[in-house]
Amino acid sequence: MNTDALRAHWLPLLLRGIIAVLFGLLCFFLTGAAIVALVIWIGVFFVLDGILMIVGAVHLGRTSHASRWGWQLVGGILGIVVGFLTFLWPGVTALLLATLIGAWAFVTGAFELRTAFRMRASLRNEWLWIVNGILSILLGIAIFYFPGAGLVAAVWALGFYAVLAGIAMIALSLRLRRAA
Repeated sequence: MNTDALRAHWLPLLLRGIIAVLFGLLCFFLTGAAIVALVIWIGVFFVLDGILMIVGAVHLGRTSHASRWGWQLVGGILGIVVGFLTFLWPGVTALLLATLIGAWAFVTGAFELRTAFRMRASLRNEWLWIVNGILSILLGIAIFYFPGAGLVAAVWALGFYAVLAGIAMIALSLRLRRAA
C-alpha cells in the first residue's frame, strides 16, 4: 500500500483505536461480564467446531474408505456436548479455564527450571532463567488457589493491552490525518 492510500485510511484506524480503548476500559470496569463473554465465545467455538467436524466426518465417510472418519465424528459430537455444557455451567467453565492457565504456568515453570539447571555449565546468568521458572510456578500455584483472581488478572491484562494498542492506533491515525 502506498503512502497516499495509507494516509487516506486514517479514519478507520482512529475508530479502531477508540473501540480498542473502550473495550479495554470495559474489561476493567465490567470484568465479570468480560469473563462471561469469553466463556460464551468458547462455547460457541466448541459447538461450531463440533458441527464442522461432523460435516467433515460425514463427507469423509461418503467419499473415501478412510478408517479415521469415525474418530472425527466422535470429536465433533464431543465438541458440541462440551459447548452446550459451557452454556449450562459458565462458572465451571471459567474456573476450568483458570485451572488450565494455572497448569500451563506451573508446567512451563518446571520446564524452565529444568532447562536452566541443564544449561548451567554453558550459560552465564542462568539464575535469570531460574527466577523466571520460579515465577511461573508461583503464578501457577496462585491461580490454583485463587482461580477467580487468575481470570480477573487475565481479563485486566487483555484490557491493559487493548487500551495501550488503542492509544497507539489513535496517535498513528492523527499523524496520518495531519500528513494527508
